[in-house]
Amino acid sequence: MEDFPKTFLAAAEDAGKRLDQFLAGKLAETSRARVQHLISEEKILVNDAAAKASSRLRGGECVKVLGSPTLPPLRAIAEDIPLDIVYEDEDLAVVNKAAGMTVHAGAGATEDERNRGTLVNALLHHFGKLSTVGGELRPGIVHRLDKATSGLIVVAKNDEAHRKLAAQFARRKVKKTYLALVHGLLKPDRGTISSSISRDRVRRTRMTTRRSGGREAITHYLVQKRIESKFGKFTLLELRIDTGRTHQIRVHLASLRHPVVGDTLYGAPREARTKDAAISLPRNFLHSAELQFQHPRTDALMKFSRPLPAELDAFLKIVSAR
Repeated sequence: MEDFPKTFLAAAEDAGKRLDQFLAGKLAETSRARVQHLISEEKILVNDAAAKASSRLRGGECVKVLGSPTLPPLRAIAEDIPLDIVYEDEDLAVVNKAAGMTVHAGAGATEDERNRGTLVNALLHHFGKLSTVGGELRPGIVHRLDKATSGLIVVAKNDEAHRKLAAQFARRKVKKTYLALVHGLLKPDRGTISSSISRDRVRRTRMTTRRSGGREAITHYLVQKRIESKFGKFTLLELRIDTGRTHQIRVHLASLRHPVVGDTLYGAPREARTKDAAISLPRNFLHSAELQFQHPRTDALMKFSRPLPAELDAFLKIVSAR
């Protein structure tokens, strides 16, 4: 818990700055939107008086922060967003998620920020009712895909289906197969990565295999193709994961010094260059290609697959061209 009140003195070089801009730079891990919430709740005083977010500082003011913002409870909202629905029945749906779409909003989001354009919002519009096991921010969500990862994800429409699907994931009965293109020529032809994963202490948006005491994570890989091109060396992999840790495939491959193409968070270059040209990918080359599980009501084996999306297929063809 943070200690309040906090007091800051505006220096001469702060003259001309907006109040919200000044405080966003002073309060660690507090967004400008959160600062504006504080100001609207009159939890910020300038020389012991309420002020506006747009107020300009002159330098020398005493800025006092009285407490944290009290944000209204956040819940998912239905939005009319196109979806590639692969399968659906009364219990579940399988969706081919596009890259760039967040599965659900984070607990710290506001309706005007990160709670727009999510998969959950699209699901609520298309299906109306979803399971409630995951709470108001995550209705129907049994497992997740990273924002920059495309591919198959199963969604529960009711609580019983959710619990039974979640149990399959917990018992590692669900088979999840991914395709990834990584930098460099990965050897040998197949292998298993079993390094535990925990959050990076310094960069909190990253995960790492370099800390002890992390959560167990198991990734199996199989080389599909090795590519030596004018843009560099690459390896196309098929991967199967036994566990579903945050960024698991990305951090495991980065730990082998073969980051996923496009994944600059874990060390991939922003572009591959030749003397005459450069090529870049504005997303991660990671796709959930196959998903297999037992139907929660009938126990029937359900198996789905989707090929690489057009932008990944096009990139692969370019780097594979002789």
